[in-house]
Amino acid sequence: MNDVIIVGGGPVGLLLAGELRLAGADPLVLEAAAGAARRNRSFGLRGINGRTSQSLRLRGLTEVLREAQREMFDALAVKGAADGTDVARGLLHLMKGNRARGHFGGLPLVEEESELRPGAAGGFILKQPVLEQILADWATGLGVRILTNREVVDVVQEDSAVRAVLADGRVERAAYLVGCDGGRSVVRKRSGIAFPGTDATMTGRVASAELADPGAVRSSMHGPGGLVNLSLVPGEISTIEFDGGPDDRDAPLTAAELQGSIRRASGVDVTVTRLDDGIRYSDNTRQAATYRQGRVLLAGDAAHVHSPIGGQGLNLGLQDAMNLGWKLGLVVRGSAPESLLDTYTAERHPVGERVLRNTRAQVALMRPGPQSAALREVLAETLEIPAAKRHFIAMANGIDVDYAPGSEHPLVGRFSPIPVTSENGRALLVAPSDEIRAAVNGHAVQVVESDFEQALLVRPDGYVAWAASDGGTAGLREVLDGWYKAKRSFKM
Repeated sequence: MNDVIIVGGGPVGLLLAGELRLAGADPLVLEAAAGAARRNRSFGLRGINGRTSQSLRLRGLTEVLREAQREMFDALAVKGAADGTDVARGLLHLMKGNRARGHFGGLPLVEEESELRPGAAGGFILKQPVLEQILADWATGLGVRILTNREVVDVVQEDSAVRAVLADGRVERAAYLVGCDGGRSVVRKRSGIAFPGTDATMTGRVASAELADPGAVRSSMHGPGGLVNLSLVPGEISTIEFDGGPDDRDAPLTAAELQGSIRRASGVDVTVTRLDDGIRYSDNTRQAATYRQGRVLLAGDAAHVHSPIGGQGLNLGLQDAMNLGWKLGLVVRGSAPESLLDTYTAERHPVGERVLRNTRAQVALMRPGPQSAALREVLAETLEIPAAKRHFIAMANGIDVDYAPGSEHPLVGRFSPIPVTSENGRALLVAPSDEIRAAVNGHAVQVVESDFEQALLVRPDGYVAWAASDGGTAGLREVLDGWYKAKRSFKM
């Protein structure tokens, strides 16, 4: 029997699988698509925000991400120069200067050079297939097993295991199962987990297409019926219309449909001469009532869906994986009590709620009409106030996450204030004294030499679980015992 089955081989499932492997578990990834087929169809670029880049830095992945981004921008620059659509130049300048922090409803979030902190992790921009390949190489390098052509159609919980029933009739069993299978998650539906929220109010379209007059559409246009944008990827065009959502999200997108959408949204009489492929999306916004039900857990879009405006969905899911991986690994290994898994929903559900709130706000901000236009102007003025800009940058990048609000020590619950690396996935003790280092004897904790003036116990996901400013060790053993000394074994 498997330790953990992960349903879905996208970025979230792959990162979770690697985290579980580092924690000592043996995960099995079941991917419905055949081989690399799922990675061949992707539009636009994916932003890795500040917090996620810090998390991936923990695992030593920064350099490979940076090199992949450099290669992508070099290729975009060549293509853009050839066809006169080099819209990536300004963003590339900001990325190289480590200043770009995403956007909020189309309003750019750019950190001032005077506020850049030494060692701060900037974000990355990549195509999703490239990110998936990086995570797949990392996970398989750790020994993760990935099986393709394995569509899961049912999930059945038993007293001591979970069964994943495949479309071809085969069955895989595991001690736990995690659904990373997207917004239409079979795992969530078959487990009976409620998914409340709000229905779609808009239809977004993204396509690889060609216009008879490319100059008729600017890089970003607010029109009478919505928005039209040219992607950083030459040849990609996107539109948003506030029409109540798509009738059939999965039907093939046609040149005539895209042409009509551009005309309605922008008010410009354009002609689409070629369309290679395209997709639709909406602002359907929902969140699972719980991220855990017995031996079944959810992560990524299986746990929450929302508008992609602002680019927070991928990062939210990757942070789910970072939070869950080490906890589930310890429980499966029999090194921690099962109650540790309850902290997953407790910590991640409120974070998801905040993202759903701000993505709804971004949709409202982008609606056509004089009221929304005035609101955008007012918010643009507000973002010129340094404290306001810092607030929005922190919110859009997950920097404001606090897993222990009201803690006696201000660092507990927040991400480590010093750059650390834990490629083996172990907790880290930043210890300025021998007394503190001695307190972790017998626990699987890596001691880090640092001149930081405070002692920190950093969880495997980078968040501070314990801190002391007085050189003492009060509370340290209790935290460690809760992780590493189970009264009974839950390993199957």
